Amino acid sequence: MAKELQKEQNFDGLGVAVGIAIGPAYVRQSGAVDVSERKILKKEIAAEKKRLNVAIRLGRRQIRRLQTRAKAKSGANGEELIYLLDAYLHMLQDSRLVRGAENRIANDQINAEAAVKAEIAAIAEVFQAMDDSYIAARIDDIREVGNRLLRNLTKTPVKPFSAVPEGSIIVADQLTPADTAQLDPELVAGAAAMGGSAEGHTAIMARALGLPTVLGAAGLIGAVRTGDTIIVDGNTGRVVVNPTPKTIAAFERRRAKHLKQTRRLERLRSLPAITRDDTEVVLQANVELPIEMSMVTHAGAAGIGLLRSEFLFMNREDIPTEDEQVEQLKSVISVMGKRPVTVRTLDVGAEKPVAALMNGIEDGAVSNLGLRGIRLSLAMPDVLETQFRAILRAANSGTVRILLPMISAVTEVRQARDLLKKAAGQLTRRGIRIPDPLPPLGVMIEVPGAALAANALAQHSDFFSIGSNDLIMYTLAIDRGNEHVAHLFNPLHPGLLRLLQFTADAALRARIPIAICGEMAGDPRYTALLLGLGIRELSMTPSNIPLVKQRIREMDLAGANHRAEVIMDQVDSGRIAMLLDDFNALA
Repeated sequence: MAKELQKEQNFDGLGVAVGIAIGPAYVRQSGAVDVSERKILKKEIAAEKKRLNVAIRLGRRQIRRLQTRAKAKSGANGEELIYLLDAYLHMLQDSRLVRGAENRIANDQINAEAAVKAEIAAIAEVFQAMDDSYIAARIDDIREVGNRLLRNLTKTPVKPFSAVPEGSIIVADQLTPADTAQLDPELVAGAAAMGGSAEGHTAIMARALGLPTVLGAAGLIGAVRTGDTIIVDGNTGRVVVNPTPKTIAAFERRRAKHLKQTRRLERLRSLPAITRDDTEVVLQANVELPIEMSMVTHAGAAGIGLLRSEFLFMNREDIPTEDEQVEQLKSVISVMGKRPVTVRTLDVGAEKPVAALMNGIEDGAVSNLGLRGIRLSLAMPDVLETQFRAILRAANSGTVRILLPMISAVTEVRQARDLLKKAAGQLTRRGIRIPDPLPPLGVMIEVPGAALAANALAQHSDFFSIGSNDLIMYTLAIDRGNEHVAHLFNPLHPGLLRLLQFTADAALRARIPIAICGEMAGDPRYTALLLGLGIRELSMTPSNIPLVKQRIREMDLAGANHRAEVIMDQVDSGRIAMLLDDFNALA
């Protein structure tokens, strides 16, 4: 049996933080709590609810102690841990998790542990069915809080990271965001877990810490013991347990090559993104959480092309106040100084991350083709006005643009602009300073109707930003999360390229800036084509900025323009791919 365990084994997962780590494994035993369900009598309901409330109060005390430790922790990861723990405190108040568990105790007449476990499962089922993978990934935070309650109810001690030998690789069934935020990259070489997603807070934390990490590696825990040699490849998503000397040597060569490339790309940080024939391109970053700001500045981003404001509303049952939103926004905007920050207004819908937002709205009204993005915001103007006021106040700390999601008609832009002016008037009457003129108001082009109406939208917008991920999904009617059709998700589909061209041409005619902030922007393969179509602002994951900058500095824009013209005459995506890849190979 021991000999069998020493055989080299490979596990594939999601590479969520780049880099290669080689070292001894430190296996964190499962924090899962064994819960059994038992029926209770009516007279026991009050006692079970009391047990739940005791567990909740204990959980809040535990989280406050963690906050105290986090305040002593310097750097962005300490600040972000405080933010996450605040969200956890909100979830231990009058949240769906707490209310649901209480209702199950009373209605199903089951013990508190079983009620909490059942409610976690019910919430998980809803979240995992969501089309928005970013929102769906928030279930990790629900599980973290729910499992804390289960441990308190069953008096199961927390199994923290302790006495981890220097250079170890953490292996776990599930790494929570709070776990990850407390890892020290100076001591820990990497991490791997069986659960998790690329969009969750755990992945974002790992990227911000620069810790090579693989999540979603099914079957890993049963194959590795503490002390076993392990390799974590955050580039490809592979984990190798008990690698042979030959395999270790191969990964060491790859790691050396990766480090060499990283050092070469870092030298580009202070250099402009300029083509060989002197055309400058603006490379900006997409940001989901404040913790990513260290990555943004390190990558040399010229600004933030997409700040998702959803983080302000996540993991809480109430709507954040104007003052709360101002402080969180300022934490991002002030870091950028004079470099622009594009704040996208709230883009949620069927995901239902904030119960208060859905108050009075029937379930059938909210879906990806129903009340989502700007439609939902316009349906509750008070929420949008509050967000506008917060953005305007925070804009005093830097340079800000405002981006409207899921626009499909000019009337939506007009209504939003009217609400922005109203919000500005309210602040002026309160004696609060706001930018003059008001920040530019832009439109996100992410549905085919918006691209086809780009000429009209350009007359009422200060800038465009193309959300290529959603635009591809809606154009091709393809859900990338569906394994049966995911292979059809094609950024080089002729129909999609026509929409990009139509949008870019409309923006150029109206003389307004146009950016692209989907995954196409961060892939060097598409850089020449996007520039050839007339797009000069690209916004992407911070880690991709050096790669795209290198591609820009080695190409001639004249050549890219000509190749784009040839490509736009094609009707076959295979031919398009060949023409683009041939052009890239010449650089």
